[in-house]
Amino acid sequence: MLMKAIRWPIGQLILLLNVIFSPRSPKRAVSEQAKLDEQTKSLSLYQLPSCPFCVKVRRTMKREGLKIELRNISGNNDFSEELVREGGKRKVPCLRIEKEDGQVQWLYESSDVVSHLQGLTKAA
Repeated sequence: MLMKAIRWPIGQLILLLNVIFSPRSPKRAVSEQAKLDEQTKSLSLYQLPSCPFCVKVRRTMKREGLKIELRNISGNNDFSEELVREGGKRKVPCLRIEKEDGQVQWLYESSDVVSHLQGLTKAA
């Protein structure tokens, strides 16, 4: 109970600061953005809104102009269960990467996810 009483206000502060200091998305040519959108359509980010590590990943998504489906595991038990069943653990952030051959990779750790996302924009 004490941890929840501590986490809630800290989480709200994190969300407020994220709104105030939100990064801007880059301006790209329509064709270049369409290419990136095509690359990211097979990605999903399992996350919690006030998790600082998830905020880090979402800020990178915004800074890089990436459109990735967000799957909130606290608001939807299906996403939480899917993360555990298919990804192996209930840990966020987790990037679900569906490959062209249908295989799925589950990428945990915010720094690894950020590196992967930044690699997408460098390749574009």
